[in-house]
Amino acid sequence: MYLLELGGEDDAFAAREAASAASGVRRLAPGLALADAVAADRIRGLAYTHRASDLLGRTDASLESARTLLEAASLDREGTVAVRATDVHGSSGVDTEQAERDLGGILVERGFDVDLDDPDHVLRAAFSIGRLEDDANEDGTDEEDVCALGWLAAESVRDFGSRAPTDKPFFQPGSMDPLLARAVANLAGARPGSTILDPMCGTGGGLVEAGLVGADVIGTDAQAKMVRGARVNLAHFLESDEPSPTGVSRGSWHVARGDGTRLAIPDDAVDGVVFDAPYGRQSKIETHRLEDLVSGALAEARRVAPRAVMVADRPWATEARAAGWEIEASFERRVHRSLTRYVLILDR
Repeated sequence: MYLLELGGEDDAFAAREAASAASGVRRLAPGLALADAVAADRIRGLAYTHRASDLLGRTDASLESARTLLEAASLDREGTVAVRATDVHGSSGVDTEQAERDLGGILVERGFDVDLDDPDHVLRAAFSIGRLEDDANEDGTDEEDVCALGWLAAESVRDFGSRAPTDKPFFQPGSMDPLLARAVANLAGARPGSTILDPMCGTGGGLVEAGLVGADVIGTDAQAKMVRGARVNLAHFLESDEPSPTGVSRGSWHVARGDGTRLAIPDDAVDGVVFDAPYGRQSKIETHRLEDLVSGALAEARRVAPRAVMVADRPWATEARAAGWEIEASFERRVHRSLTRYVLILDR
């Protein structure tokens, strides 16, 4: 079993993304989840999971209980160690530096050498107290008091700041931030060997994130300016000579001008679709009313892929169902005071 340390402000959304890289994901406490198995290489590409650790055990969120747990645990590892402790959201009040010293001392007593710079193994200690707001724990309650110990197995690559929208070669206002774009790509099934389509690709941010986790990507946009800009961004990030940050080969890419309601793509040609629908309630965009544009794109997405993830400034649930999609899940992601992004995960 594995411990997942979640990031962001929406644990349910983070756990849903984590399920693209792990099986049997269920939330444990605020900021923490459990998984039956993980794909370590895919954990590296997650946006809202920081780490996965091979679970050593769990107890209540006190340093005394953590010490007792570690003293009684079976330790099947050799080599040097370091301890890293975290107080999730500052909820437990545990002194994490003291926790690292105390737990490290126990490991030394049990025959390990400490190496804080380059250890063979890292023991993670996560303390969390709080209430799960929208679902229940395994025991049917919605409140937990947890310390979980685990040996670090994989960490996500936190390089999203290097791809801030304003720092990309081509930028337009309203571009999705790379953290959310990565999560959306993962939810759509981006991974080595998959093909992801964005029929309204804009600056190409979603395609960049899908390509960085190994998917081959296809984009279309009705505006020639966006097509040119997306090509610049994709070439910059997916054709780089630098080692891939996620440890997998970057995917190939192709972008062309096209109408998202009439895709020149065969039925079932791609594995997943991602798109950021136009925002606002303007009556017309190019040659389409906004409602017709979104409805048409949803219908075409269903024709070419079994799965889609849509981001928009309103739910569009009625239109998605009318296009034949089943809504697997929906989330609200507040961006700032005047903008909430809705994320719909759609299955055929």
